[in-house]
Amino acid sequence: MPEFGEPAPLATTGPARIIALCNQKGGVGKTTTTINLGAALAAYGRKVLVVDFDPQGAASVGLGVNPHELDRTVYNLVMERNASLAEIARPTGVPGLDLVPANIDLSAAEVQLVGEVARESVLSRALREAEDSYDVILIDCQPSLGLLTVNALTAAHGVLIPLECEFFALRGVALLIETVEKVRDRLNPRLQIDGILATMHDSRTLHSREVLARVHEAFGDQLLHTVIGRTVKFPDASVAAEPITSYAPTHAGALAYLQLARELVARGDAA
Repeated sequence: MPEFGEPAPLATTGPARIIALCNQKGGVGKTTTTINLGAALAAYGRKVLVVDFDPQGAASVGLGVNPHELDRTVYNLVMERNASLAEIARPTGVPGLDLVPANIDLSAAEVQLVGEVARESVLSRALREAEDSYDVILIDCQPSLGLLTVNALTAAHGVLIPLECEFFALRGVALLIETVEKVRDRLNPRLQIDGILATMHDSRTLHSREVLARVHEAFGDQLLHTVIGRTVKFPDASVAAEPITSYAPTHAGALAYLQLARELVARGDAA
């Protein structure tokens, strides 16, 4: 595996690169990756915004926010023209990492947006004011290819696809890539696939190793070198409502996300 050096410090902040973390299959490590990649990039001096764009609000919970106690969320940001991102974003316990939280209110947005003009672009418009205040904006998408996910893809420069090392997880990736290509053709010509991230890998099992080999065969250089192993430390960190990089900084899971941050910067897919 190549070595990725520590990123050079940035002299200025912005303009942000926007990355949507996307997979219509649930339970593949999207939220875990959003939180921990965000924390890892912040550890390297990047100013990072996590946008929780899933009505389940898992990224918000994982960063210590109770979704049921929120007055204003990403729902207000996309549904109210005068809503300011600066008012809704909040600092987290991680220096350099801010959060736009979500809760179940967001599920109503998908229905309400259907009749809107340019309904696929509301998130893109809402994030515009933040682009100069951050180096990286990570959007945690819900597990579907509906209107909210299309909004995230329309707002993004790149897509990061967490893929569980399990045979059935492979089947949905072609459909997701097809959706990305449609969004690129019709709505967002700048959109590119930043990479496929193998998650929940268990090097002890033949199945995990075979799936990883098949993904490499199918997607070649789109498969990132960094592989995220399966460990109980990730759910433990979620319960503690903090990234693994601060919960267990010397653990292999924390080191893997720090390497992912270095790899994305080295590839030019993060600031």
